[in-house]
Amino acid sequence: MKTTTTLLASICVYLGASVVSQNALGADWPIWGHDESRNMVAPDSGPIPHDFNPGEEIGRTGKIDPDSMENIKWVAKLGSQAFGNPIVSQGRILVGTNNESPRDAKYAGDRSVFYCLDEETGELLWEMNLPKLGAGKVSDWEFLGMCSSPAVYGDKVYVVTNLCEIVCLDLNGMANGNQGFQDEAAYYGGKGKPPIEIGDKDADVLWKYDMREELNVFPHNITSNSCLVVGGVVYVATSNGVDWSHVNIPTPNAPSLIALDAETGELVGEDATTIGANILHCNWSSPAFGVFGGKPTVVFGAGDGYIYGFDTETKEDEDGFKILPTRWKIDGNLPEHRFDENGEPIPYATPPGPNEFIATPVIYDGLVYAAVGQDPEHGEGVGVLTCVDPTQVDENGIAKAVWRFTGLGRTISTVSVADGLCYVADYAGHLYCVDAKTGELKWEHNTLGHIWSSTLVADGKVFLGNEDGILTILKAGPEKELLAEIEFPAPIYSSAIVANGVLYLATQSHLFAIQADAE
Repeated sequence: MKTTTTLLASICVYLGASVVSQNALGADWPIWGHDESRNMVAPDSGPIPHDFNPGEEIGRTGKIDPDSMENIKWVAKLGSQAFGNPIVSQGRILVGTNNESPRDAKYAGDRSVFYCLDEETGELLWEMNLPKLGAGKVSDWEFLGMCSSPAVYGDKVYVVTNLCEIVCLDLNGMANGNQGFQDEAAYYGGKGKPPIEIGDKDADVLWKYDMREELNVFPHNITSNSCLVVGGVVYVATSNGVDWSHVNIPTPNAPSLIALDAETGELVGEDATTIGANILHCNWSSPAFGVFGGKPTVVFGAGDGYIYGFDTETKEDEDGFKILPTRWKIDGNLPEHRFDENGEPIPYATPPGPNEFIATPVIYDGLVYAAVGQDPEHGEGVGVLTCVDPTQVDENGIAKAVWRFTGLGRTISTVSVADGLCYVADYAGHLYCVDAKTGELKWEHNTLGHIWSSTLVADGKVFLGNEDGILTILKAGPEKELLAEIEFPAPIYSSAIVANGVLYLATQSHLFAIQADAE
């Protein structure tokens, strides 16, 4: 096998010198969180306007009136629900949605879609259009579409689909021929259905890995994760979770985090923790990568409410499985969120109870930042933002909490850390700015709408969308200064990104490219 543990370790040590892979060089935004640190900050973004108008929808046509727009480069129609965050790489934009506004008549009905658009024009280059699992809300919720954010590495795209698969695609689509996997017609048609005739605007699948079939994973509601590619290895959370009862864990022995060979899709490692047996809801948080004390580490916020640091050098256990050894872990919950004053467990999904990680851990200046939360369907409750020092680990393998901020509620939002300040939002609709070294609150802003999005720091500004379709823009810094509140025609659930001087924001129905002086 190409990827040996020795090779993997040496590559990761090399990458660890800067933490940033080839993807993050330049001005693209090729993976969720920009680079392997997953920090939602756009370096050297150039001027990003905060005085733009996204325009008004023309009746119920799904089209935006161009005469009502200001500083908008282009608008691309998505489906009716878009939770997958866009990425930009090598002149292409990749974004997930559903099939409620089909681009190709051969794809009809409730399906999940992954679009590749031209960066300059927003025109469709190719799409991957997949059937549903047929499991309904239990494992593939109707009309949710493709919820994962992809990762581009070289000329390959890695994305987690609604079918609980990791799929490797050719970034060029079918333009350079059908390579690798050759049965796209049957794959896009779906099991037991007629094959679909493949055209030049269909995605070119290189390989796929089925986590349900290979690992007995049971995805809860939807499979959603953003791949991490480091040193020729793809790290992915499996979305293994509870069943419809929200109590029973169908496959507690299934892994929560796996590693695949980036070229072949072969399984090269998996966690061997107790996460699976202690899942509160699901494993939806995406892994990050950093080097702490010279040790390359995959950082993962898990479905049991703990942050884990995994060694990148796999080891073989007594049964012959290749394991990702645990370097350290730390509970993202406070003890009083797990047990009451009588020592009794506090029930999950109650406001004072324990949370898991849905937000992605962020690495900044040798520390890890992550906040706990729950599925927004569970409502509001207590939250904790934890700053972790992975270089300080006790004899029980517990990493040190440098500080904890308890002034926020549950969150599914990934933080942004820039210039010594940490920006984090909670589901209740509040944005907080805290000192990255001490956790001291600097300021708070209420957006007056529930928040699924993550903060973005770019051009000295903080951008944050909410469920009411309001994009709030504040000045980045220790003093609160509101710059703008811009209303979009639809709710905002995904997060804003910046690439090559353009701000991209996906609402539930459209992807906007926002640029100063754009016509």
